[in-house]
Amino acid sequence: MTPVDTIPATVNDTNSPAASSAAEPVANGPQPLAPTAAAPAAAPSAMPAIAYNRWLTAAAVVGALSVASLTLALYGQQRIKSLEQELVRRQQDSQGQAIEARALAKQAQDAARAAEAKVALLDARVAETALQRSQLEELIQQLGRSRDENMLADVDAALRVAAQQSAITGSAEPLIAALRQAEERLARLNQPRVERVRRALARDLDRVKAVAVVDIPSLTIKLDEAVRSIDDLPMLSQPERRGAAVAAGTVHAAAAPAPAVAASYPWLSWASDQWQAVSTRVWTEVRGLVRVTRIANPEAVLVAPDQAWFLRENLKLRLLNARLALLSRQFDTAQSDLRDAQAALDRYFDRSARRVGLASDLVKQVATQARQLSLPRPDETLAAIAAAQAGR
Repeated sequence: MTPVDTIPATVNDTNSPAASSAAEPVANGPQPLAPTAAAPAAAPSAMPAIAYNRWLTAAAVVGALSVASLTLALYGQQRIKSLEQELVRRQQDSQGQAIEARALAKQAQDAARAAEAKVALLDARVAETALQRSQLEELIQQLGRSRDENMLADVDAALRVAAQQSAITGSAEPLIAALRQAEERLARLNQPRVERVRRALARDLDRVKAVAVVDIPSLTIKLDEAVRSIDDLPMLSQPERRGAAVAAGTVHAAAAPAPAVAASYPWLSWASDQWQAVSTRVWTEVRGLVRVTRIANPEAVLVAPDQAWFLRENLKLRLLNARLALLSRQFDTAQSDLRDAQAALDRYFDRSARRVGLASDLVKQVATQARQLSLPRPDETLAAIAAAQAGR
């Protein structure tokens, strides 16, 4: 250390013993100068004091920092605790609000269900009220109608029902009866506004009468007669023995003796009777040995006797099916069954026999008359009634 550095230290550091001892002569007065060899000895004693001061300053700074950090830590801990308490409080508040919200939601659901039930009940009552209102309005309209309007409405309803009945039954009688009844009612009314309706009624009545309607009952009767005659019809495989009775009568007439001779000779009468019986039997057997028949379909002769019964029953079923089809207004099905029955009659039965001809004629008549006919509707009359009702 140089002497320059030590001089300020000795001067400034008044607390040290060296400084106090050096200052005392100055205060008392002028003193003699110390020898120069003592000045370098004061420099080493100032070094521990500086280090101590620096250490003390550092300790003070560290202590201040420690206190500040401790203070900050305590403040932060208190702040965290307060935040935790606030969070707990808010969580408790949130739970309470959630429970309250659930209770309110349940109440709202119950109220909504009750409101829906009330709305449904109100809708039902409104619908019932609307229905009653419409019925009341209709009743008022019916009461407010005049006698002419009521009659026109009744005629319209009767004609519509009669048209449906005619379409179902296939007969024009219900429609004709309804048209005649309507014409009679309008004639008794004698109002100018219904003259157009009366003219339309007359035209529709003429148009319905002009249609040839199928008479279903008569056709079914003919089919029943044909079915009953099937068992008695002769087949080509089993023809009738025609001419046997005629031949027996001829032999009897040729072999019968004169009455006078029979009275004179009784044995001759007995012999004549025996001869007649024997000759008749022999002649019948001889005629049965040879038979000439013209057959267009050879398979008709090949029908076995036990199959003839099935053939007749199948023919009966065909005719009965045609009868059911006529009753149900299925004319196409009836025509098909009638064609099959006619083909069976022509193929397997003897058409030269009178009974076969009659049965074939019945089947042909039914097939000719069983046609699908469309009955006219009274559209003109209904339009005239609607126009008369609209022009009231």
